[in-house]
Amino acid sequence: MLPPFSVAIPCFNEGARIGDTVRSTLDYLSSESPDAELIVVNDGSTDATSTIVRDALAGAKIQTRMLENFPNRGKGAAVRTGLLAATKPIGLFFDADLSTPLKEIPKVIEPIANGDVDIAFGSRALDRSLIGIRQPWRREQAGRVFNLIVRLATGMPFWDTQCGFKAFRLDVCRPILEKAHTIGFAFDVELLFLAHRAGLRLREIPVRWNHAEGSKVQVIHDSLRMLREVIALRMNL
Repeated sequence: MLPPFSVAIPCFNEGARIGDTVRSTLDYLSSESPDAELIVVNDGSTDATSTIVRDALAGAKIQTRMLENFPNRGKGAAVRTGLLAATKPIGLFFDADLSTPLKEIPKVIEPIANGDVDIAFGSRALDRSLIGIRQPWRREQAGRVFNLIVRLATGMPFWDTQCGFKAFRLDVCRPILEKAHTIGFAFDVELLFLAHRAGLRLREIPVRWNHAEGSKVQVIHDSLRMLREVIALRMNL
């Protein structure tokens, strides 16, 4: 049985799969952590995401909330909205596509609950044998190049900052979440960089992962945008 923790799921126009994701998450939490909390942050969706989420949360056996960012502000803003609203000692966010299976949750929750680390985050790079369905080659190579640039620009020793599966000890990480301002896809880098500079204990953990179609990331456009955000982060700090 896992200790109480809050789950934040950011979503933007996820009407096709968010209902199944919410129901699966509720089933998992009800079984493995009955005192957990589920927070879904609808980031200005223009489809039926909001209605589908409300229907899926109805009658839940655990504490739930749906928060609305309107208009669309970006994944980084949605994640911070969810984590800053969390009421449990540990906050976890993951993507609406469940690329990292729910059964991997103990890998990032238990090290924090045991007092070993302050932030535990999933990695696809440390053990690629855990990857089931791989990304298209072009997207995978872009990710590798981006993470190499992140290592060079920030001095952090991590090989995958972008996996959407991260857990935080909220009492020490709340100031980091409040200080962060990147709203785009490079928000992960900023959170880890601020925590690294603050001397918090971070651990990169290999997790199972499967590519899911329907990603909102546009390889060329968003890669360039993320690079600009990383450069700006380095210059500002």
